[in-house]
Amino acid sequence: MTSLLANINDEVFRTYIFWAAVLVLKMLVMSVLTGRQRFRKKAFANPEDLQPSKKGATPKFDDPDVERVRRAHRNDLENILPFFTAGLLYMLTNPEPFIAINLFRTVAVARILHTIVYAVVVVPQPARGLSWAIAYFATAYMAVKTILFFL
Repeated sequence: MTSLLANINDEVFRTYIFWAAVLVLKMLVMSVLTGRQRFRKKAFANPEDLQPSKKGATPKFDDPDVERVRRAHRNDLENILPFFTAGLLYMLTNPEPFIAINLFRTVAVARILHTIVYAVVVVPQPARGLSWAIAYFATAYMAVKTILFFL
């Protein structure tokens, strides 16, 4: 098993760790963006979060701006978490450093752009679809390469 770990190039590993940490911070920022939208729109989902002075106020679950940020966050969970696994396993295949490093960068930058065009400065399609697809297919490529390597 230690021979597999010997396949990991130090530069590739350092690049993966860097971009994975950037994406962790990006996902943490999504929670802050959701909170910011909830306060800005006064759209709180829990009764205890409502202002006590507002009698009869009820939780609000359907604010479009809050829901847009929440959907972007959910999209991150659906796409960034698989990248963490695929990227880590891909490193065990002893990939060409240039390709691996640029795949990691591409996924991270595409996911950041996805959030910007989806939840920060809403840009019409195909911006969101393209940024999603670039990261998705780069992650899929790493997963397929890993499967083929270990067949």
